[in-house]
Amino acid sequence: MSDSQDILVPDIGDFGNVDVIEVLVAPGDAVDVESPLITLESDKATMDVPSPVAGTVTEVRIAVGDQVSQGSLVARVETAEPAAETAAPAVTEEVPQTEVDSGPPPKSPIPEQVDPAPPVAPRPPPSLPPAVESDDSPLPHASPAVRRFARELGADLSKISGTGTHGRILTEDVRAFIKSALAQGATPAQSASGIPAVPEVDFSRWGQVEAQPLSRIKKISGRHLHRAWLNVPHVTHHDEADITELEDFRKTLKNETAYAEIRITLLGFVIKALASAMKAFPLINASLSPDGENLILKRYFHIGVAVDTENGLVVPVLRNVETKGIVELACELGEMSARARDGKLKPEEMQGGCISISSLGGIGGTSFTPIVNSPEVAILGITRAQMKPRWDGNAFQPRLMLPLDLSYDHRVIDGAEAARVTAFIVSALEDSRRLLL
Repeated sequence: MSDSQDILVPDIGDFGNVDVIEVLVAPGDAVDVESPLITLESDKATMDVPSPVAGTVTEVRIAVGDQVSQGSLVARVETAEPAAETAAPAVTEEVPQTEVDSGPPPKSPIPEQVDPAPPVAPRPPPSLPPAVESDDSPLPHASPAVRRFARELGADLSKISGTGTHGRILTEDVRAFIKSALAQGATPAQSASGIPAVPEVDFSRWGQVEAQPLSRIKKISGRHLHRAWLNVPHVTHHDEADITELEDFRKTLKNETAYAEIRITLLGFVIKALASAMKAFPLINASLSPDGENLILKRYFHIGVAVDTENGLVVPVLRNVETKGIVELACELGEMSARARDGKLKPEEMQGGCISISSLGGIGGTSFTPIVNSPEVAILGITRAQMKPRWDGNAFQPRLMLPLDLSYDHRVIDGAEAARVTAFIVSALEDSRRLLL
């Protein structure tokens, strides 16, 4: 006996009229529970809508380019057995490297039209957590298509007055804004950000070229990094830690049976040292309020670790690191890094970080300037350790030195404080007994 099940768009948070960018099934396709049916894209992130049941797709009611909201009919699936009333699973979102939780996201505008719910509807699914970090300013009252159109032209929606219902910004409003800017002799990019636009160059004049689209993760994280670079006064403090004894100790753990199956890396010790520094120096575990008048001091210790994937950097967050030992951190870091590379991280696993670590130790380099993952106020960079001569008071001795690069928001942290923080981390790595304090 078979039964027909209507598949609806679940609760996608505060988003409405979201664009459909991919339809992943067709009539006659067999689907399993959690098989993705369509891919949605808002101005904040992309997300897959999975099937809550297994069966055969009999009808697809969505096409690429459509806009949907919670409750919109996606498809009908014929199941082998009558489908019990089941909550639709939460969608899976792809989020960039540098988005971190800064509180509840701003309210999205109420859509002008909402697709009517079909007569047969499953029980409403649980609400999703916020997809990505929200901006400090309210989201302009405009549809995702209009926001995308404005981004393509370099127009700042916050400077545009909407003529639609309830002040909604329309495509015509964006065009009028651009025409006005051009009439005043400014380019759209100049009027939007005050920065001259990069001139368009026809590279094909000098040889063969090929256009390769950026991945969605790089597009989203790129906008976040650009915003952080423009708004945060970056300063980077460089230092080195002598990890000769620490590395010898780490290597001895490989020979112990209890740790033979666990990949204990230097990064676990760095995480613990940074957690200790967050306790000793509360400023690096803070965020600046939107009005710039107050500091938000956090009483929890969550550290994001940048992971390199085929589609770009993502930043899973290790929570409550101050309560975990090196072995537990190594296991958790290995598991989350593997899921990050497979694209299986959940949105909430990439939110709530207090400070981030960007490690290039497996690749190389001597130093770099990591971009602060705003609204965090600092990020710790690590490059490959190298053997260097170090004076011990009598002679130069070969020592394994680890470069450390602490970038910070100079509005919150001054140079002297950054130097103290880095010196604290150096001392903790050079004498691992300090990690017990």
